[in-house]
Amino acid sequence: MEKRRLYMDYSATTPVKKEVLDAMMPYLTDYFGNASSFHTFGREAKSALDKAREQVASLVNAKPNEIYFTAGGTESDNWALEGVAFAHKDKGNHIITSKIEHHGILHTCEYLEKHHGFEITYLDVDGDGKIKLEDLEAAIKDNTILISIMFANNEIGTIQPIDEIAKIAKKHKVLFHTDAVQASGNVPVDVKALDVDLMSMSSHKIYGPKGIGALYIKTGTKLHTFVHGGAQERRRRAGTENIPSIVGYGKAAQMAKSNMENHVQTLTNLRAKLIKEILEKIPYTRVNGSMEDRLPGNVNFSFEFIEGEGILLMLDMLGIAASSGSACTSGSLDPSHVLMAIGLPHEIAHGSLRLTIGDFTTEDDIDYIIEKLPPVIERLRSMSPLYDQAMKNK
Repeated sequence: MEKRRLYMDYSATTPVKKEVLDAMMPYLTDYFGNASSFHTFGREAKSALDKAREQVASLVNAKPNEIYFTAGGTESDNWALEGVAFAHKDKGNHIITSKIEHHGILHTCEYLEKHHGFEITYLDVDGDGKIKLEDLEAAIKDNTILISIMFANNEIGTIQPIDEIAKIAKKHKVLFHTDAVQASGNVPVDVKALDVDLMSMSSHKIYGPKGIGALYIKTGTKLHTFVHGGAQERRRRAGTENIPSIVGYGKAAQMAKSNMENHVQTLTNLRAKLIKEILEKIPYTRVNGSMEDRLPGNVNFSFEFIEGEGILLMLDMLGIAASSGSACTSGSLDPSHVLMAIGLPHEIAHGSLRLTIGDFTTEDDIDYIIEKLPPVIERLRSMSPLYDQAMKNK
């Protein structure tokens, strides 16, 4: 009998939907032209490029000419930070971000700090992973040029008060960027209503191909060019466009928009069932992140007295694919910087498990997790001297 394979790591990446692949295929074969060419082949590619730009723009209520295609969310993050930093260094050199950002933001901030003399303020977060608006406002100085706060956290799913952050930024005439890689296409996002200046997005979080993303740049925002060369992306990001992937991203964005209400409701219901059952069945367990303002498909548990690596290995043996945090840092044995920032001690942060739900997750899949996870935790705890000592001290 073939072992069951259950994917519960949708925040790391999603499978490409069949409709997306079908949309891409002609641009890998028949319509292979370079969108910068003037002949028929080039015009076919350019037409597909324009359509995809409209589809991605529509997903977040942007104008098509405010969408710039990149190689993914990390490049978009790098471009937003470096682009603003170098374009506005005559005005100031201070950037504000948070301690729970994706490393695409944190490492870029470190680079700007170490190699270009920029000053970075890293805001603390509360126990749910939210920044405090009063802390943000207090951190703004005369030389502050950018605030970059993620829309939704990739590990614990907490959604930040983006509209309130944007209001503070506008009040102080500071540009505001948000990393919406986990949010755009998974929850409603409206750049006009939120009034953000820059926003990072990615295709492979919403059932599109990997290696393609976008940066929303509000009309009139001054930004340095990130990739130099040709005239592509209105001379702001050079390089021959990856038309098949851009077409796939456009189709994925179109599908995400049309399915948004059902997507959010279905995942929220499955998430609620999973959290309720696991908390009831496994003692010494906590849910990390906000329960009210949370991505619909995100579940993040901490199990006391055990290591997350052991949980992942045993679940994988049962055919269950999960993670202990961000896929970008899963090779590290250090505890999650996000869990440490929300105040968890090392020993509890090490015992974390992220289960993320997607469009192909069924209620039967949730039942399988509920059946298999408690014995895994029980077995690992039976081998844990920390658990043994805790039980003796009860």
